[in-house]
Amino acid sequence: MNHLRQILKDNLLSSFEDIKINIAEENRIIIECRKESIITVLSHLKSDGFNHLSLISCVDWINENTFELVYILTAYTEDPEKGGLNLLVKTKVVRDKPTLYTVINVFSNAEPFERELHELYGIHFSGHPRLTPLLLERSYEIPPFRKDFDTRQYVEDFFKQIPTIEEKKRTNERT
Repeated sequence: MNHLRQILKDNLLSSFEDIKINIAEENRIIIECRKESIITVLSHLKSDGFNHLSLISCVDWINENTFELVYILTAYTEDPEKGGLNLLVKTKVVRDKPTLYTVINVFSNAEPFERELHELYGIHFSGHPRLTPLLLERSYEIPPFRKDFDTRQYVEDFFKQIPTIEEKKRTNERT
């Protein structure tokens, strides 16, 4: 596995500028790139055999005013070294009007992940064919997974609309 990791690292460093690579553990490589490079980097890794997008996740770094998107890639392969390797490709976008190009043309299964991140964090994916709600029943002033979403205020406002058992009893007694 060490040989494969070093070959992959050298290949990426020679192919891309402004890329950082950290071999974190035996089976994990962390690749950081600019948002402008994400499609090219993912395309390169897919052509190199990392052909499965397992997940796209997001971390809200509110104090840095950024979202960090994490694309997790694996390889469906007979090669035990490559098959046991997880690539975490990270990129950052600003929290104020966060926009990134969709990666659906590289990994078609990115479609629901991007819809989820759009709905829960407010990230816009340019070129996405349908950024429609996936999980939530209502819209929110601030997307609910952002760290500046006030959960306590939301619960107070939402449940204030629901009558208590005592209020229901009084209403039923009057009718």
